[in-house]
Amino acid sequence: MAEATNDLLYERMKSIHPRMDRLDAGLSKGKQENTPVRLSMMGMQTDIHDIYGMLACHDERFDRIERRLDLREFAEPQRPIQP
Repeated sequence: MAEATNDLLYERMKSIHPRMDRLDAGLSKGKQENTPVRLSMMGMQTDIHDIYGMLACHDERFDRIERRLDLREFAEPQRPIQP
C-alpha cells in the first residue's frame, strides 16, 4: 500500500514539473515586459525633478528682480499709497 502511494506521489510530482517550468517562463516574460515601463517611469521622474529645479531657479530669480525693483512693498499691502 505504501508503495502504491509513493508511485502516485511520484507521478503527480512529474506532472507538476512542466507546469512549474511554464510558470517560470511566464514570470520571466512578465519581468521583461515591465522593464521598459520601469525605465519610462524613471525618465518621467527625472523630467519632473528637472522641472522642479527650473521652477526653483525662476522663483529665486523673480525674488531678486522684485527686490531690485522694490516691488515687494506693492505685493504685500501694508498701507494705501497716497500720491
